[in-house]
Amino acid sequence: MQQGMRISASGAMVSLYRTDVAAANLANVNTVGFKPDSAGAQSRVVVREEDNLPLLPSDRVLEQLGAGVLAGPRRTSFEQGPLQQTGNDLDVAIEGDGFFMVGVASEDGGETMLTRDGRFTRDDRGQLVQAASGLPVLGPGGSPIALPIEGTVTIDAHGFMYDEAGGLLGQLGVVSVADRSQLHKQGEGLYAAPPGVLDSAIAQPLVTGVQVHQGMVEGSAVDPIKAMMEVTNAGKSVAANSRMIGYHDQLLDQAINTFARVG
Repeated sequence: MQQGMRISASGAMVSLYRTDVAAANLANVNTVGFKPDSAGAQSRVVVREEDNLPLLPSDRVLEQLGAGVLAGPRRTSFEQGPLQQTGNDLDVAIEGDGFFMVGVASEDGGETMLTRDGRFTRDDRGQLVQAASGLPVLGPGGSPIALPIEGTVTIDAHGFMYDEAGGLLGQLGVVSVADRSQLHKQGEGLYAAPPGVLDSAIAQPLVTGVQVHQGMVEGSAVDPIKAMMEVTNAGKSVAANSRMIGYHDQLLDQAINTFARVG
């Protein structure tokens, strides 16, 4: 009975984890550039295998019941989100597998992070920054991009930026990461990458098949119907496992207070 309670408890904990992930996806259904996560799960091996103690005495019958489940790694789907027209000439959206680079202050002086949120604007010095965070947008070499304080800016499909007279102002730093499982969400639509992965990405030119669209942003890639179903299904799983814990608790109560008394 205690084994069944442990298995049910592990199922409830993993289902709560799935609920949290699905709820976070649903909460970001309107977040620009958001990429949904999926919650993994894996079967837990029996204790003697988990602890690498093959000679440990064990009940083979209980082992056949399994040892429950464990939460697996959270994986991010980088599928393309819908492109939405904004009319702002400094808003840009990436079509394809690429990321904008932004500079983030840190204890070491600063680091580069990646984002798909292309809502950009100019600060009071004319520097191109993210509208939501104020972080500087970086060019291909990792340097900030300086724009005229006033005037219309034109951005072509390769990220080159021109003033009203057609003069080149700079280029947006758009990079591609081959192994996107190396990216880690940092909040606010930012992704961090190990230095080696990031350096390799910055060293590569804009990859073929990636286009930049001016006056647009990329919407959330979350499917609201799918996210709602995931929240509902995970909640049902939590309730089912909780009921099983209750059943095992009742059986244990009877074993202690009824059968033991008769014996």
